[in-house]
Amino acid sequence: MNHPARADDLTGFSTPGSSRGLLDVVRYRYLLRLLIRKGTQTRYHGSVLGWTWSYVKPAAQFAIFYVVMGVFLDLNRGIANYPIYLFSGIIVINLFNEAFGNATKSIVNNRALVKKIYLPRELFPVADVFIAFVHFLPQLAILLTVLVVVGWAPTLVQVAGAVVALVVVLAFALGLGLFFGSLNVSFRDSQNLVEIILLFSTWTSPVLYSFALVRDKLPAWLFDLYMANPLTVAVELFHSAFWAPTTIGTAERPEHLWVLAAIAAIVVSATIAIGQFVFRRLEGRFAQDL
Repeated sequence: MNHPARADDLTGFSTPGSSRGLLDVVRYRYLLRLLIRKGTQTRYHGSVLGWTWSYVKPAAQFAIFYVVMGVFLDLNRGIANYPIYLFSGIIVINLFNEAFGNATKSIVNNRALVKKIYLPRELFPVADVFIAFVHFLPQLAILLTVLVVVGWAPTLVQVAGAVVALVVVLAFALGLGLFFGSLNVSFRDSQNLVEIILLFSTWTSPVLYSFALVRDKLPAWLFDLYMANPLTVAVELFHSAFWAPTTIGTAERPEHLWVLAAIAAIVVSATIAIGQFVFRRLEGRFAQDL
């Protein structure tokens, strides 16, 4: 015998506007693909060169850094194949800077959707991180082309290190993007603070200089703190994968790099947890503050 449903029986229903955080990104992956496709297709909309800029801009950045830092300031002294060392570090930082910077502005940039319909707000910073990765691929292609010419022969462990570095950078950018992206809705000063952080990211990681230079100048405890930076670890993993094999075993590598990678993973996990917590606490005000 069928019993009539109770008026207050809400089994099978969910509260409108409720979210499970980053877990809902998987549930709404179709929307995520649409956002990524839109972001990649419109990046150079109206541009004559289009995606060629994805090759020109990092090449120009490399040329400036190489001339100023490598030639004028002679920071290439003692670093074999300095151009490869420099470029393999630059593309890591470029990936972080674009992913973090765009994720911070993702909610504000999509205010029209946020104010009109409900969908997991985390979709926007996650999509911007993926878009940054897509734009990173042309830079990686330039690096790999050069490496093939010079006879690059990495080990499987070194290649695995590069994959770990990418995960660390993308996850770190997402965690920070969730945190500052949620704050940026109500406090636009957050965006200015992020720009300062991005400026520091290039100079506080061993991209333009060797980690040994920092080791020789800083006290041991401060150097250990420097090496615990996830970006420093990611850059050195990239150096180990792409630059070190071209030096025929003469490259000096940081000690216990995989231990440092594990520490970086812990730091990144904590960053995502904090970023998600703050994001969920503030997302109820997004539509109102926008």
